[in-house]
Amino acid sequence: MDEQDRSLYELEFPGPAVSGPQGDGPVLVHALEGFADAGHAVTLAATHLREALDGELVATFDTDELIDYRSRRPLISFTGEKFDGIEMPKLTMHALIDNAGVPFLLLDGSEPDLRWEQFTTAISALAERFGVSQVIGLNSIPMAVPHTRPSGVIAHGNDAEALGDLPRWGNEMKLPSSASMLLELRLGEAGYRTAGLSAHVPHYLSQTNYPAASAALLAALSRVTELDLPVAALENAAARVRDQVDEEVTGNAEIGTVVQALEQQYDAYMKAKAERELLSADGDLPSGDELGAEFEKFLAEHSAEFDGLDLGTDRPETPGDNGEQDTP
Repeated sequence: MDEQDRSLYELEFPGPAVSGPQGDGPVLVHALEGFADAGHAVTLAATHLREALDGELVATFDTDELIDYRSRRPLISFTGEKFDGIEMPKLTMHALIDNAGVPFLLLDGSEPDLRWEQFTTAISALAERFGVSQVIGLNSIPMAVPHTRPSGVIAHGNDAEALGDLPRWGNEMKLPSSASMLLELRLGEAGYRTAGLSAHVPHYLSQTNYPAASAALLAALSRVTELDLPVAALENAAARVRDQVDEEVTGNAEIGTVVQALEQQYDAYMKAKAERELLSADGDLPSGDELGAEFEKFLAEHSAEFDGLDLGTDRPETPGDNGEQDTP
């Protein structure tokens, strides 16, 4: 790494110890808010980890070098007579200790707008410095799913065995990239085991805080990494949000119809999936492409049930932050 890449961050000194109980290297979790953070699930998950677990600051990144302030203007406070404070974006790496005493690294904060390649090179150097063993990215995406069903998580990465039985995308595609995606690509090319976890957020709640997806992300992260992570507070918050949304849906017949249609679609798909798995128990499992094609066929066969419903635009007013949300 050259001096220019090193200038992107400032290391704390002395640095914390991050070796595992057997001397193995730590997991690096990156949770960048911005592009793939529907329901602010990634931000909520990262903030929860930093607040619930013991940890130390490892590195602070220079957001002046990485953030386009005219694209995402920081909020400044005005008293009525003068400006008295500003919320500048932050991007930091912390060393945290899970519930079992195992250290891991958390990179979280604003997704860089600029110098992505230099940023990934800097992260690769930090991963080498701390002997990172595995790299996991957290994302959340808006989906046509109801809030009344569990939040799903889709996984991808270069180590299929580590992902276990978590669902995969299954189809080839080209999509707008993010710094998180580039991190996964470049660190995988550098020889690290890399993975990404994407939680599903009901599309009509993608602009507000949705802790159910955050809890699902951390549960999946625990499965993939064997870290012992706290989720109870997020699950309690998710239950409160569920009650609030249920109350608003009950008072809005149009939104209630949309949610009911999503429930029927979700339940029918899960039933078909369970039947397929039962039938394939004694035979060869279908490939990811075959599963993707089957899902598309299923939606086409049942599309008549949802005619006249615009499942992409009906959004109830829900409690929480209604700021702008980039979605892929």
